Amino acid sequence: MDYERFMTKALQQAQAAVAAGEFPVGCVMVYENRIIASGARVGTTGDCTNEIDHAEMIALRRLINLKANINHREVTLFSTLEPCLMCFGALMISNIGKIIFAYEDAMGGGTQCDITKLPPLYKKKQISVIPNILRQKSLQLLKAFFSNPENNYLKDSLLATYTLCQ
Repeated sequence: MDYERFMTKALQQAQAAVAAGEFPVGCVMVYENRIIASGARVGTTGDCTNEIDHAEMIALRRLINLKANINHREVTLFSTLEPCLMCFGALMISNIGKIIFAYEDAMGGGTQCDITKLPPLYKKKQISVIPNILRQKSLQLLKAFFSNPENNYLKDSLLATYTLCQ
């Protein structure tokens, strides 16, 4: 599987998000070497932001709406930012087999939690995680976002500070 090719597609989703004024996170789900679902972050602009419409959650909903006979263990998620704990949990429960991400989420990344210490629903899941695929490209998008005074989402957060110091 061509990790860089699929991460480039996830980066295109992130670029679409930022073009819409949203936080630059995008993802694609790959099965049998083709993209079957995608998502970009929404809900980060305006007066009523939300923490539910993450790129991964949108892609998971689209995957489920396919109503196709897909072995989720053979699905690989490519995300431009490390999935948060909510998304990581949803991906595990959905039996997604592999997560590949570009940039680590120093503030809210969930992929480094010790699964063996979680309740049975999670601890029995087997999920492979591969970081740092096209990391610099995702970093550039995030730096541009956090540097733009028009963007207030996560402004002055640990993630913003960590990102802008690189």
